[in-house]
Amino acid sequence: MFPEEIRQSLEIWLTKEVSPSTFIKSLHVIGGGSINEAYRIETNSGTFFIKYNLAKRFPGMFMAEKKGLNILREANCIQVPAVLDFAETSKYAYLLLEYVSSGEPVKDFWQLFGQQLVALHSKTSPVFGLDHDNYIGSLAQRNRTHHTWSEFLITERLEPQTKMAFEAGQFDIATIRQVEKLYTKLEGLLPVEPPSLLHGDLWSGNFMTGNDGNPCIFDPAVYFGHREADIAMTRLFGGFPDAFYESYNHYRPLETGWKERIPLNQLYPLLVHVNLFGGGYVSQVRQIVAKFI
Repeated sequence: MFPEEIRQSLEIWLTKEVSPSTFIKSLHVIGGGSINEAYRIETNSGTFFIKYNLAKRFPGMFMAEKKGLNILREANCIQVPAVLDFAETSKYAYLLLEYVSSGEPVKDFWQLFGQQLVALHSKTSPVFGLDHDNYIGSLAQRNRTHHTWSEFLITERLEPQTKMAFEAGQFDIATIRQVEKLYTKLEGLLPVEPPSLLHGDLWSGNFMTGNDGNPCIFDPAVYFGHREADIAMTRLFGGFPDAFYESYNHYRPLETGWKERIPLNQLYPLLVHVNLFGGGYVSQVRQIVAKFI
């Protein structure tokens, strides 16, 4: 059941920011998410999207998501839902967004998506990381800045996740030693590029076809990183069609060997899945590490 204290907070926001006569007509559960509760809100003044959770469950999650969505919107490269409100009640935290309805993809949807991701990745920074931490899924993601990608990847991505997996009993000491051996090789394995603005969690569940037929991205884990990290993420859990990668490489070719490096660049999200779900992801990580050491 939708929390009454969130409803009251929303009604105050709607009457203040939309219209004094605005009221909630109906609430509809939106499935698919495993972390937060999500609803479509129908009002007499339009439709909205809300996600919420207990405020203490994932501290700072929605504030970080608000910042990430705004960073992506300000880049003005790909459609991103507008953030309308972030608030905390006595028990809950919520994020109110523009509601984007699903439509039929335009004819060159995947070519356009590839071109738009190139534009996003062309937004750069002097350092890898971000000025605030955020989340990937339900796990905290640290974004302290570094001047090299390998240093950032090791210190802010791989080390925290492998430590968590070891402490949870998912990894033995032999696996940790192999991962540490990989650290010594990373700088030579990954091409040097300037930091790119990344979505950070760009798998098939975090984009949709908007009502105008164009790509729309959401649920980000934003930071400035190596663009191959976003590309590798798109190849998890089914991958995107070839037309997407062909378009991306037409506008900004990836360095030679990018396909061979995909498993290496998937290590971080797979480690996240080890810590969330365990199971077969443990063996996947071990296989990738063994391949590159």
